[in-house]
Formats: sequence, C-alpha cells, structure tokens
Amino acid sequence: MTHMLKNKTKKHMLTAFILTASVIGSTVFTGNSAYAAAEAVQGKVTEVRTSNEAIAEWESWTKDHAYKLESIQPADSKGGAGQFKDLDMLKPLLHDKRIVFLGESSHGVREFNLAKTRLIQFLHQEMGYNVLAFESGLGNASLAYGKSGTQSAEQTMKDSIFGVWWAQETMPLFEYIKTTQKSEQPLALTGFDMQLQFPLLDGDWLKDDKLAQRLQEAEEKLSEYSAGTDLKAYQKEKAQLIQVYKDVLKATGSESSQALLKELYPTNDKLPVLLERSLNDRISVAKEYVEISIKSNIGMGEGEYTWFLKSMELRDKAMLDNLMWLATDVYPTEKFIVWAHNDHIRKAQSEVMGSPYPVKLMGEMLPDDMKKYSYVLGLYPASGETADNMGNPHDVLPLASGSVESILSASGSPYTFIDLRYRTNERGNSWMFEPRYTYSWGMIPESLVARDQYDGILLIDDVKPPLYMRSTSSKSVE
Repeated sequence: MTHMLKNKTKKHMLTAFILTASVIGSTVFTGNSAYAAAEAVQGKVTEVRTSNEAIAEWESWTKDHAYKLESIQPADSKGGAGQFKDLDMLKPLLHDKRIVFLGESSHGVREFNLAKTRLIQFLHQEMGYNVLAFESGLGNASLAYGKSGTQSAEQTMKDSIFGVWWAQETMPLFEYIKTTQKSEQPLALTGFDMQLQFPLLDGDWLKDDKLAQRLQEAEEKLSEYSAGTDLKAYQKEKAQLIQVYKDVLKATGSESSQALLKELYPTNDKLPVLLERSLNDRISVAKEYVEISIKSNIGMGEGEYTWFLKSMELRDKAMLDNLMWLATDVYPTEKFIVWAHNDHIRKAQSEVMGSPYPVKLMGEMLPDDMKKYSYVLGLYPASGETADNMGNPHDVLPLASGSVESILSASGSPYTFIDLRYRTNERGNSWMFEPRYTYSWGMIPESLVARDQYDGILLIDDVKPPLYMRSTSSKSVE
C-alpha cells in the first residue's frame, strides 16, 4: 500500500484507509445470515441446504483438503535436505509459473515476514526463482543490492525497502540474500515502486559534486511537496526540478559515472539500466504524480478521496510497467518472486466490495499472458494482533462464521494453505466460488470471490506485530 515519507502524510493515509472503508464498505455481503440456496454442482441442482449446513460442509471439506505447513520459520543454512518437505506440494502448482506473487493483508504482521522469507528460500533453492522484487523503490532496492555483498544485511534492508518491513523477522531474508551472493545462484534484489523513499537519492555515483547536491535538494523538495498541500508553489518550481533530473540522467550516462557505479556498487551489474529507469521514473513523478499527491492531501483533509484513488491507480500502473520491464528487459530468462500487499496483487481488485481502494490495481492490470504463468498467494491472519503502517497495534477482528478465514481455520492448523486455482466447483468448496467475507488489515471486512482474486491462500493463526528496527545505526530515516 502507499507508504508516505512524513508522519503527517502517514496520518492522512490512515485516515483515508479507515474512513474510505466506512464510506465504500456499505455494500458488504453478510457471511452468516440464515438463508437457503440451491447449489449448482457440475450442472446438476442439488438439494437445498441452510447457511449453517453449507458452512459445516465447507469446513469438513477444508479439513480434508487443506495443507498444513509444519513451520513458518526461515530455514537454517546448515539444516540440510528436507527443510522444505512440507512445501513440496507447491512444486506441481508452480512448475510452469514465471512469477509468484506473495501477498499480505497487512504490512504489520510478524509471522507474514517469517513465512514469506521461508517461501522465498524454498522458491530460490528448490525451484530456481532468482529475482526478488519488493513493493519498494526501484532505485532504492537496486542501489542497495549493489552493496549487498559487502555491507551489513541490516544496512541493505534499510536502504532498499520501506520502513514497514524493517523488522527482526525480515533480517533472515537479507542475511540470506547476502549469503547467496557468494554462491553460483545469487538471489537478486530489486523493487518496482516509483514513489519517493528514504534514503533519498544522493548522487554519490556522480563525478560532479554540485550536480549531486542539486539532486539531493530536488529529492528533498519533491518529498516535501508530495507530503504537503501547496499546489501553486510546486507548479511554480516544477519545471526547474524536472530539469535537475534530466541533468542527472545525462551525467549518469557518462563513462566516468558508469565506472564509479561499478566501483561503488559491485554486486549489481545491471545497475546502470536500473538507475536510468529510476531517474526517468522521477521525471514522471515530478511531471504528474506529485501534483496528484498534493491534490490528494488537500482532498483527504476535506473528506474527499477522488484524487487519492487516482494516485493509487497511477502508482499501480507505474509499478506494473516497472515489473513488466524488469521481467522482459532486465531479467528476461529469470523467474520472479514479488513481495507486496494483497490489494496490489489481487486479480480483480476493483470487484472487491468494501475495499478502501475500489479501483484497478497492479494485479488486475497484469497482461493475460503473464497472468497465465503467474501464481497469486494471499496471506491472512485468523487471530491475534497486527500493526498499521505507523506501527500502532490493532486486534484482528473476531471472524464471522462463513468468512474465508473462518472456513480455513477449520483445518485446525496454525498454518493452513489451500490451492484455489486448480479446483472445480463442488459442494464442499463452493465457498471459493461465491462472495465471502475476508478481513483486510485484520479489521476491514471485505466481500470477494476468493478464486477470482487468488490462486492460493495461506492462513496464519495467532499473529503479532513485527519487532521493528526503526531506530538503529542505519543511516536511512523513514
């Protein structure tokens, strides 16, 4: 989801997040009302059953068909063979998939960070997925990866991804990335977001110190304008700021800058083209996105969210363009793992009733040929406590009977995986073919058809907020 650079704007985002849900969320289906329905199964109409009878059959079917993961703890490098035996069931599901999307209903769940790290290790070691793309800045992640083999794992984490994931549970992933750089199969790290992100670009690869200083000043100004409401002031300075990025883009292409890039960032041999793309993203941000962000900030202050939703659509279109470019131009022969929020990767986000973001986002805009060779895994909590983007804790709401999470909880396992993609509609699993409740961020009820949105779901019980590492020795500041 959107990650703001200043606390003031973060509060605006949380306001939009909660209030938009209350405005738009009035058309959510109930999941436990007493009703009778005739089920069509393989073209035949079966006997009528009540809601309670249907739920009991769904839960019984889940007990028989769900997979129970043995662990979500990242693998030990010394653990040897058999560490991922409980994940072997994923191999036939993913054998022809180019991209595996790992979602999360909230950015603030300790167990999600752990589970996704273990899944990434499995996908990398056992299935040859060699590129990890985060919902974070393309430039930030690419530059940080360039030093991942020589600097601390913590520094790479804090230089590359948004602060919502700066946590002790994410550290094993970045330790793993660093370790693989010495192997014959390194795990490459990149991002696909176009938003400004701390640490801002400092131009340390430029031979021209004055130009590097101009870049730093332009980054600060774009950040401040994006978080503010002074539209006229930005429009007055806009052309001047755009010219700075054009000058930096030209200078970055020089032989001296290219040589310095290789010296400063030895781990990432693709950095020149990635940085060029990032600078062009900045120009696009300065041309259009900053103004939309300012209008969004003004609108949210007045309780109006049109520009906020436009900013979401624009951002996700840019993220999709970056991801497709990475997959086709930069790493054309590699398989990808994508780490992002459920909302960004769902296949039909605009059809989700009750969502704070009832617009087409990245997953829905994915080209059909790429959808065919992708697998979308949504992660949800069943109980416990999550954190919002500011780190504030929130209880996971009690699950409504008949909700997706409630049905999957019937497996009796703390870690439950269910495949949706390769199922046909039958009496015991008809829940995945019709609108059911789910809980975004653990506290916003949404109604969706699970199979239309995800290829699989991983449910984790008794979750906790991350153990954040936001105030440490890292030079980067959120």
